[in-house]
Amino acid sequence: MATDSFPQQLARTRRFTLGVPVQPEPSADGSTVLFLRSRGGSDPLTCLWALDADSGEERLIADPGTLGSAGGITSYSADAGGSLAAFVLDGALWLADAVSGGVRAVPSAAEPQDPRLDPTGRTIAYVSGGALRVVGADGTGDRALAEPEDCDITYGLAEHVAAEEMYRTRGHWWSPDGTALLVARIDERAVTRLFLADPADPQQQPRAIRYPLAGTANADVSLWLLGLDGRRAEVRWDRAAFEYVTAAGWDGHGPYAAVQSRDQRTVRTLAIGADGGTTVLAERSDPHWVELLPGLPVRTAGGALVDTTDEGDTRQLTVDGKPVTPAGLQLRAVVGTEDEEVLFTASEEPTETHLWAYLPDLGIRKLSSGPGLHTGVRRGGTLVLTTRSPDGRTEVLRDGAPSWPLTSYAEPPVVTARPELLRLGPRELRAALYLPTGHRPGDGPLPVLLDPYAGPAMQKVTTGGAWYEQVSQWFADQGFAVLVVDGRGTPGRGPQWDKTVWGDKAGPPLEDQIDGLREAARLRPGLLDLDRVAIRGWSFGGYLAALAVLRRPDVFHAASAGAAPTDWRLYDTHWQERFLGHPDQYPEHYDDGSLIAEAPNLSRPLLLIQGLADDNVYPAHALRLSHALLAAGRPHEVLPLRATGHRPTDEAVVENLLHHELNFLRKQLAT
Repeated sequence: MATDSFPQQLARTRRFTLGVPVQPEPSADGSTVLFLRSRGGSDPLTCLWALDADSGEERLIADPGTLGSAGGITSYSADAGGSLAAFVLDGALWLADAVSGGVRAVPSAAEPQDPRLDPTGRTIAYVSGGALRVVGADGTGDRALAEPEDCDITYGLAEHVAAEEMYRTRGHWWSPDGTALLVARIDERAVTRLFLADPADPQQQPRAIRYPLAGTANADVSLWLLGLDGRRAEVRWDRAAFEYVTAAGWDGHGPYAAVQSRDQRTVRTLAIGADGGTTVLAERSDPHWVELLPGLPVRTAGGALVDTTDEGDTRQLTVDGKPVTPAGLQLRAVVGTEDEEVLFTASEEPTETHLWAYLPDLGIRKLSSGPGLHTGVRRGGTLVLTTRSPDGRTEVLRDGAPSWPLTSYAEPPVVTARPELLRLGPRELRAALYLPTGHRPGDGPLPVLLDPYAGPAMQKVTTGGAWYEQVSQWFADQGFAVLVVDGRGTPGRGPQWDKTVWGDKAGPPLEDQIDGLREAARLRPGLLDLDRVAIRGWSFGGYLAALAVLRRPDVFHAASAGAAPTDWRLYDTHWQERFLGHPDQYPEHYDDGSLIAEAPNLSRPLLLIQGLADDNVYPAHALRLSHALLAAGRPHEVLPLRATGHRPTDEAVVENLLHHELNFLRKQLAT
């Protein structure tokens, strides 16, 4: 049947991301929108494009193929006017002129990283060999502004926990006039060193990685003001008490940063003076943890500080410390400011996210409509509105002009997801139920497959039409009733919901899966065969799948667990300590959540899947659990994936892994 080709299509299209327009950025006057997109739904070469916001005409600006590259452009940095864009391709620095359409290589040091054009378009800052360097946009004057004092020190990049857990992916920020930078210095000499090797190639040297395991030392992060004229000043704050730099930037009112305590219960926003001195602009605290949101803090053109606060069970937007959004509207992110307007995303219902705007005189207004996950960016009177939904789209809306689409060339999935959205039980657990295509009432009870993530990092039950909805439908089309439940701790339900998992990331999520299953069976009598229930998941979902068969074999009869973190002490500081505290202070939180300690309890079939090049959930997680299971005499299966990181990308692996999981589940449930 048609769904037989779905795993191949999922792999070929890189989970339906190829051909989708991404990273739209209007120019300062709003007349042009730059964006990235490949030429087709299976074309991996991402190009740089420009759309004329008045006429709707698209122009190809930079094509990696014509530049002799076999890879695509993954990101770019534009000047304030949107006329120039810098990017890295195949280890070389390039500059594109969006007006003339010309593209040229810029001489640079080896292996440039994270190039950033200054707002005036005169100078490019980039990182090479741990040094922060600058070069003129005309290709002259390449030099180092800051050079590392040791091989484990870098200038200008984000450290692991900042990029993975704090939404801070950058390490250097230009002043508006292009004469100076605010730069992060990352000293990882005290950070634990881990090693990744390829067991299939024993002659290859292991790769050493600095990774801050929970309870161990973080990178020593400092901030510096570096002038192009040679001026240099260290930014001063109580780094012993506030070791995390969660955000930073430089606007018309000067440089600023947000810093957080190791226990994550206090965040301070600092204004930075020309000599490196700091003034506290705001402080937030919480008895569990202060939630960080993308895009915050930030300031308006008039200097008003934009941030967030948790009031009751609502995460609200604040401007100069005053909440400006109502109770029940959950702030998700701030996506930009222009003059005094604040553009943000928020949810009235957790399965949808909408784009909103705030102005001091007008209050808030919703800019998006209909189901889906909406976001956007506005500049110079041009709004780019992106909607993730089954019929997702990106529209360019310019004052006084027609709306234009940014055309998507993504392939339509050969599987059409048909989730039935449910609210289950007294906690109104958001859930999605997938049935086989063509299933008719009275066809008989179906074996059940739970397919959760159910952790604090993401939701799976939305109206966003994401690729994993098609995966759930594909499993359903193989003869399962697939149930996806977002339980306690998943985003979008408010601060109290988030923090129910503090100290215990195992019990509440597992309980919600069981309660959701039983309530769905009650609502659909005769549909779900509770004597044949399996669970699959990846990352936290993989942890939850393994936990399910270890703790509740009376409910779950088989599990497929991919990239499962089996020992919380083997994950990073900022993520784990946020929910569990420091392991020296709260060892029981880590011990109680360990899958390894529960290995002797296994009595159901368990498939462990592990990428051997995973530098997020290291192979040690799966290997230690497997060792404990074998020592306890508990049969299980392990599927190692060679040269595979946290999420498989190789087409053959992606395609055949789904078939392997399907065959395992069918065999164990005798379907």
